[in-house]
Amino acid sequence: MSVSIQGAFPARRMRRMRKHDFSRRLMAENQISVNDLIYPMFILMGKNRRETVDSMPGIERLSLDLMLKEAEYLAKLGVPAIALFPVISQDFKSTCAAEAYNPEGLVQRAVRLLKEHVPQMGVITDVALDPFTIHGQDGIIDEDGYVMNDITTEVLVKQALSHAEAGADVVAPSDMMDGRIGAIREALEEAGYIHTQIMAYSAKYASNYYGPFRDAVGSAGNLKGGDKKTYQMDPANSDEALHEVAMDVNEGADMVMVKPGMPYLDVVRRVKSELQVPTFAYQVSGEYAMHMAAIQNGWLKERETIMESLLCFKRAGADGILTYFAKTVAEWLAEDAAQRKAELDSSAE
Repeated sequence: MSVSIQGAFPARRMRRMRKHDFSRRLMAENQISVNDLIYPMFILMGKNRRETVDSMPGIERLSLDLMLKEAEYLAKLGVPAIALFPVISQDFKSTCAAEAYNPEGLVQRAVRLLKEHVPQMGVITDVALDPFTIHGQDGIIDEDGYVMNDITTEVLVKQALSHAEAGADVVAPSDMMDGRIGAIREALEEAGYIHTQIMAYSAKYASNYYGPFRDAVGSAGNLKGGDKKTYQMDPANSDEALHEVAMDVNEGADMVMVKPGMPYLDVVRRVKSELQVPTFAYQVSGEYAMHMAAIQNGWLKERETIMESLLCFKRAGADGILTYFAKTVAEWLAEDAAQRKAELDSSAE
């Protein structure tokens, strides 16, 4: 039931509560905390390897030893989870993506390392075949280049099981095949992985904001200018997103994802308001690249703009945010907390 407020100026001055910092803080409807952050990480084969991503300033591909050090640092900052994205050598790619479910594969080894050395860190793995296919598509293709749904799902099930066996806390199918959540959930249950969570990329759009990510994982060259419009969602649609989310939840997803983020905040709001399920959003590589380009050119303030962008996700209803700014924001929040503690200690003296 909505309540109509009849107060009028000057009895009601809306700016009155905005005048002071303390009252702005008291009436803030949403806040960003470290608990809202998931940090995507690109991982490499080899040892002591660190590669920059030209289209994503400040983001690097890391070998597993360096990934481990980064995860330990993130855990100290209080970041609750990281999401792993593999960079696979061309020699390990194929038409059938068999490397995706290799028990000694890059992701599987990364998960085992993380759960052994940083057990408190939530580990989310990407369940999709594009890093492992020679054509860069998210599945097994026919002679016409069309991604076949059911045979792709069979491979995705193998991949998800291999991640769960390695110790992944969350498997995150990002492929947009129909029925894959149900198939993965059934397989996990049958194999005894009843506590493995599924974060479904339920509303993943065929977006142009993914370009830097594809550079980072090395699938852009394999894709050769192709697109993924036959399985990812049309940016024109939002009703369809609700059907996708509802299907995935009914099939066993524990939480759902909207991707990209800021251009699709209306979808985040609709999913959270209408379906009331744990809802996450991905501030994708293109969003990160645009922010960084403007910040580095001095066109936007760094901290203020980044924090505002994340606050928008919370206002739209997101429970958590995958963002390449997660580490930086966690550092800022830790600095703020340390400063407040120092001020309290000083005043107590």
